[in-house]
Amino acid sequence: MTIALTGATGFVGKTALDEAVRREEPVHALTRRTQAPRTHVDWVEGDLSNPAALATMCHQADAVIHVAGLTNTPDPAEFEDANVGGTERLIAAAKEQKVKRFVFVSSLSAREPGLSAYGASKAKAESLVEASGLDWTIVRPPGVYGPHDIDYFEMFRSAKFGLVPLPPGGASSIIHVEDLARLLLDLVDASPALVRRRVFEPDDGREGGWSHKELAKAIGKAVGRRVYAPHLPRSVLELAAKADRALRSENARLTADRVGYMTHPNWVARSSHKVPEAVWSPRIAGEDGLRATARWYQEQGWL
Repeated sequence: MTIALTGATGFVGKTALDEAVRREEPVHALTRRTQAPRTHVDWVEGDLSNPAALATMCHQADAVIHVAGLTNTPDPAEFEDANVGGTERLIAAAKEQKVKRFVFVSSLSAREPGLSAYGASKAKAESLVEASGLDWTIVRPPGVYGPHDIDYFEMFRSAKFGLVPLPPGGASSIIHVEDLARLLLDLVDASPALVRRRVFEPDDGREGGWSHKELAKAIGKAVGRRVYAPHLPRSVLELAAKADRALRSENARLTADRVGYMTHPNWVARSSHKVPEAVWSPRIAGEDGLRATARWYQEQGWL
């Protein structure tokens, strides 16, 4: 099957592209910049704001995997156009080009749209997908980690110094990026009765997810350090977000919007939204994946 893939140069999208190439699936991959030629890949220059590029990407494709989206910005208003408007334009292109299968990568934050502008934008995008008339599946990943990731890297780097500041008490699920990539490809031609018009919340298979402290200690173990992991109140995190903005400007990783959903106590994938085992199951346990990720960071000189 020919797949139209957005976000093909980003963290999750690049891994999905690698998985598609491994399977020898033809891919029309959207990119903002010129890319080197690659077997099985037809690069389409453009972005989610360009209807003509989206139409070209969807032309003669059998399915769309929509990964691209804005996950972090100092200006929350930007989420609306990138995540809602971009999804709306992509749906229009898919319908114009008669592509019926549509796999959308959302976020667990869409469960609580009132907590952040990011979550609200993902929830609105989900509504567009559900109302599209396409043959859709929505995937809400929890925290995605693995080689090349820059978000969880902050925790690995802190753990290297023996200190991992945490939000207020709570728990979350995680998933290795390679497991998520396999899922996205597996969903493309899975049995319709099992996946069509369904919302899934995949994870690493750990029942009940990880408490914040458990995850901090596991990351510490992965980098070979015993860590001190204090819970910080929301007020302190808000001050930290202001400091990060002052220090790193547009490159700030901790924003006020992120504080909104970081302080929610439950980002655990729900068993009622589990992917059927006949379709997919995780292969990379959290401890193993965290250890391998730490090793990759070290080999690349990040740690």
